[in-house]
Amino acid sequence: MSKILKITFTLAFMITLKVCLLRDENTISKGKAIDDKAIAQSTLPIMVKVCNNIIVENYFEYIDSIVKKYDSLVPYTLTEHLLVRSNPWVIDTLQNTDYYRMKAMDSFVFSQKKMIVLPMGSLIVIPDSTAAKKVLNSFQKTSIDINIPEFKLRIYEDSLKLYDFPIRVGRNEKKYLKMSDRIEDLKTKTGKGFIVNYVRKPRYVNPVNNHEYFTTKRDDDKRTELPQIPFIETEINGIRNGQMIHPTTNPITLGKAYSHGCIGTREADAWVIYYYAPIGTKIKIRYDLEILDKDRQKKYLNNIYKK
Repeated sequence: MSKILKITFTLAFMITLKVCLLRDENTISKGKAIDDKAIAQSTLPIMVKVCNNIIVENYFEYIDSIVKKYDSLVPYTLTEHLLVRSNPWVIDTLQNTDYYRMKAMDSFVFSQKKMIVLPMGSLIVIPDSTAAKKVLNSFQKTSIDINIPEFKLRIYEDSLKLYDFPIRVGRNEKKYLKMSDRIEDLKTKTGKGFIVNYVRKPRYVNPVNNHEYFTTKRDDDKRTELPQIPFIETEINGIRNGQMIHPTTNPITLGKAYSHGCIGTREADAWVIYYYAPIGTKIKIRYDLEILDKDRQKKYLNNIYKK
C-alpha cells in the first residue's frame, strides 16, 4: 500500500513540476516578446536593408512583408502608406517608372513592371513614433480637390496646397457600355466624399466592349505593356459608381473631356496621389467655371458640360 502511495505522490509531483515549467516557459516567451518590442522601440528608427533588386511587379508584396514584420514591434500601426511616406525617395523612384519620363531620357521601356524600384542595398526607414505621428497627422489634414472644367486635381494639407496636377475627365455624352450593360452618362460626377478603396494591381478593361487588354498604344505610336499603378476608388455623395482616379497611358488627352467618367492623371502623378490619399481621405469634385488665375484675377472657363 505504501509503495502505491509513493508512486502516486511521485507522479503528482512530476505533473505539478511540468505544469510549473510550462507556465514559466509561457511567462518567459511573453516576456521575451515584450522585451523584443521594447528593444525595437528603443532603437527606432530602424534601417531595413533591401537585399535584392525589387521590381515593380513584386513591389507591393515586398512592402507588405516589411509592414507585417515590423508592425508588432512599433508603438503605432504601421501601414504601407505610413512606411512609404516616411521614405519619400520611394515615391520619387516609382514616379520615374513613367513611360514618358523614361522617353525624355531617350529610354524606351516596354514593360514598366520589370523596372527596378527598390535597388539592392538601399535602405528603408521604419520611423520612430515622433516621425510616424507627424505623417499620421498629415493624413488627417489631407484632402483632394478636383475642378472639372479646370482639368485640375489639387492635394491640400489644411489650406496649404501641396500638389497641382493636370487631369482628364468624363465626356459630355451618354453611351451604352457593355461593362454595365446599360446606357451611361459619361460626365464625371460632382459632390463630396472619400477615398474608399484601391486596386493595386488593376485589370485594364474597355468598358465599351468589356474586353480586357494587356498592351497600349502610346502617344508616340509605340506599343507597350500596360503599367502596374494603383487605381483609386471614390465614393461621392454616398454612392460608389465606379468613378476612379487612375493613370492614363496617353497624357495627350489630359486637359480634355475624354474618359468614360473616371479622372485620368499622368503615370507619375498617380503614384503621388495614391500615397497622399489613404483610405478615408476627403475628396471634393466641383464644377466651378469662375476661378482666380495666378494674378488673382477672375477667369472664366469653358463650359464643357454646357451647364
